[in-house]
Amino acid sequence: MTVTMSDLYTSRTDRTAAIVSRQEPVVYPDPVGSQPLNKSQLREYEDNGFLLLPDLFNAQEVQALLGNVEAMSTDPGILSREEAVVEKGSQAVRSIFRVHELSELIARLVRDPRVLDVARQILGSEVYVHQSRANLKPGFTGKEFYWHSDFETWHIEDGMPQMRALSCSVLLTDNNVCNGPLMLVPGSHRQFISCTGQTPDNHYKESLRKQEYGVPDPISLRLLVDQGGIEAITAKAGSVIFFDCNTLHGSASNISPWPRANVFTVYNSMENCVGDPKQGLTPRPAHVATRGQFPVLTPLSGPLLES
Repeated sequence: MTVTMSDLYTSRTDRTAAIVSRQEPVVYPDPVGSQPLNKSQLREYEDNGFLLLPDLFNAQEVQALLGNVEAMSTDPGILSREEAVVEKGSQAVRSIFRVHELSELIARLVRDPRVLDVARQILGSEVYVHQSRANLKPGFTGKEFYWHSDFETWHIEDGMPQMRALSCSVLLTDNNVCNGPLMLVPGSHRQFISCTGQTPDNHYKESLRKQEYGVPDPISLRLLVDQGGIEAITAKAGSVIFFDCNTLHGSASNISPWPRANVFTVYNSMENCVGDPKQGLTPRPAHVATRGQFPVLTPLSGPLLES
């Protein structure tokens, strides 16, 4: 019997939880020729599974992006769409998906060379947007995102074959230790946690508010945290966090008065396009997971903000 690479990453079955070593590279050879990161930065990303680039966008750009996201979060036309996800028990906006198609400014952002070329360099290929969203965590009421590996979800529910994708989070507000910053487990990207429990069909409708399937078991999570620790990313607005698709991450509720917001883009290699979901699941809709016909991203030729 031939065992394919994707067979190694089974999850959400009747088997017990397990930890499987990653088989793919973290940083791929770069035939595209985009090299914004130096060797030290690439090594940090490869070792930890994430990289912070401070102050990548200036105050004017951040203000324009934040204003754009805030306008969408109060636009009745946007809020009535399936792309808008509200918190359980309230109408507070948690996320707005497919923002690179809903906003001309964010369509430019995902092609900005400051972020796009980093994705192309790390993934070693041309890329496309697998998913984009704006995340909002208002002061006092912003809810948590529990620990998870994005790849576990994308592999099982979207049919992403390999670990050849990354997430890019552009911070639109300051992230401090009090307002529920992104937390990551260094080194966890090298281990895949196979989770337990069968996935209900159309699970995304609930998981985008609170994920209950495809989350790591406490024993596996404790083991990886004992090995790598937890790093909370504190940084100024305009900074950008890149992290591997399999890096364990989450964030706590925001009970501080300071809101937190970001634009989150998933870049996937054109050599890693999604196939059929596992276990006969119905494919998630296009605003959550891009499939079918889609363009290769080309770098923006002008400034982010048009005069």
